[in-house]
Amino acid sequence: MPQPHTRQLDVFRHSCNKLDAFDWLQNIKPSEVYTSDGIVEVRFKNSRKDFFRAAPDLDLKVGDIVAVEASPGHDIGIVTLTGEVVKLQMKSKKVKPDSDDLKRVYRKAKVSDIEKWVTAVKQEESTMFRSREIADSLNLEMKISDVEYQGDRTKAIFYYTADDRVDFRELIRVLADAFGVRIEMRQIGMRQEASRLGGIGPCGRELCCATWLTKFKSVSTNSARTQQLSLNPQKLAGQCSKLKCCINYENSCYLDILKDFPDIEKELVTKKGTATYQKMDVLKKQIGYSYKDTPNHIVMISVERVNEILSLNAGNKKPDDLALAENINDVNNDNLFNSDNSLEDSLTRFDKPQKRKKSRRRKKKNKSNQKETN
Repeated sequence: MPQPHTRQLDVFRHSCNKLDAFDWLQNIKPSEVYTSDGIVEVRFKNSRKDFFRAAPDLDLKVGDIVAVEASPGHDIGIVTLTGEVVKLQMKSKKVKPDSDDLKRVYRKAKVSDIEKWVTAVKQEESTMFRSREIADSLNLEMKISDVEYQGDRTKAIFYYTADDRVDFRELIRVLADAFGVRIEMRQIGMRQEASRLGGIGPCGRELCCATWLTKFKSVSTNSARTQQLSLNPQKLAGQCSKLKCCINYENSCYLDILKDFPDIEKELVTKKGTATYQKMDVLKKQIGYSYKDTPNHIVMISVERVNEILSLNAGNKKPDDLALAENINDVNNDNLFNSDNSLEDSLTRFDKPQKRKKSRRRKKKNKSNQKETN
């Protein structure tokens, strides 16, 4: 039989190695004063990790399949971290090494343990579909998204999502009679559900929450406003029906740039007239203004130029124009709003230029034929 760490189940393989941890202290000798106390990190299905205390006679390595203490019975997991780096991981997760809540590692998993575990994992999908039918028959407004059996198949965790509070006491009784195991219902959010199910985002890549993102930060519409994004719910929402996590990725960059921007509510007074704010390009550090008498004619000027005009207005001075004579960047809104966008949704928009070329060739042939006849 091959070593346990060489036959990990497919259910524990995540794209981009989301749950893998790198031991950067593996080549450093452990301290003789501060020991790791035999604590290891073990991961289970559904991005679940926990710390366990192992006996001194257990020589555990990363990738070993172990039987750990559970309530009730025992569970099966895979060791992800050992040694001194476990203490640093516990510190980041705010878990005390001397806590009495730490459970134990019983032993390395036997062949019978692994076979029973594999059998339980194979039953999870059919159990999930059957539990959905039972929930629908009880008219419960909930969605069971995943099921996780304990390693000894004495307990099953049902992960579900719901908009409102659900009374599932009757559901637990029916599920316990149907599957003959102890039932635990655990509610998760929409983001956690999307990370478990996975999928392809509008960017063409796998979902960040399903590949590498493990901590979910709150995303607000203020981040979208900061980046000058249109507040379109269909474009800003992800597959979880929440705001996309990627909106936060570049938000700090925009906030740093916007520190140098002036107050856009202030009007710019020139000899040509008074100009008001219309739009801005944060990354190019340009702000668009238009005169009150020509609101559709936008002039894009730099932030330095805006600050210069504001300083002149503060001293009761007026420049000749918004932009300098050698650095004028005008945008005419009439061309933007009156442009023909009907071709954007046409399926044959790429074929029309070819027809034009053919018509030009026909005209040339007709002209040549007329010259020969003359």
